[in-house]
Amino acid sequence: MSGTESVIVKGGLALRHRSDGHLELRANGIFVMDTRETSTEKALATRALELHPDPTRVLIGGLGLGFTLEAVLTDPRVDAVTVVEIEPLLVEWMRSGRIPHGPDLLDDERVRIEVSDVAVVLRESEARAYDVVLLDVDNGPGYLVHDANGALYEAPALADARQATAPGGTVVVWSAAQAPALLEVMGQVFDHTEALSYPVDLQGHSETYWLYVGWLSAGGVSSGNGTN
Repeated sequence: MSGTESVIVKGGLALRHRSDGHLELRANGIFVMDTRETSTEKALATRALELHPDPTRVLIGGLGLGFTLEAVLTDPRVDAVTVVEIEPLLVEWMRSGRIPHGPDLLDDERVRIEVSDVAVVLRESEARAYDVVLLDVDNGPGYLVHDANGALYEAPALADARQATAPGGTVVVWSAAQAPALLEVMGQVFDHTEALSYPVDLQGHSETYWLYVGWLSAGGVSSGNGTN
């Protein structure tokens, strides 16, 4: 593939090999991520795992270019990772090496890939299946690439995420911008909630991204109004 070639697929998914040597992923013409700035994807994993004393079982909603998964796998406490990705071609690019670091990540024996809608997977998961659930399927509730993803930030889907998470576990949602309405909804679902901001430098431009965290009490009983 040349430095200017792009791959376009149904639904508008595009993987571009740029002239600067980096890969860029777009969906419906909207920039999603690239391989030049990966700190946000890694921070989702590292900061989320820091919030749990023993994150043995992890679910990641959204494969992207694999950097959240890569960061999760560097934590020696993690025994099993389920990655849910709705775009089968993105998984194919990772497995085939079109995304060069993909094969090693997906070949890790701890990794299981599900090509599906993460909202469906959470709804159908066994109760208490995961210690940590990381949701990074879009740019946040205010900057949707796919309108259908909006439901993932609402109470029914978040309640499904809670049901799939073990007592003492956490559900962490990534957002490109501050989302007070999301924090309010999460406060209705989880025992305690918190919005965590972190600064990033995007090719010389300062930005602030957000992690919205929902905690389950060790007893697993929701208080329904635990916003911190």
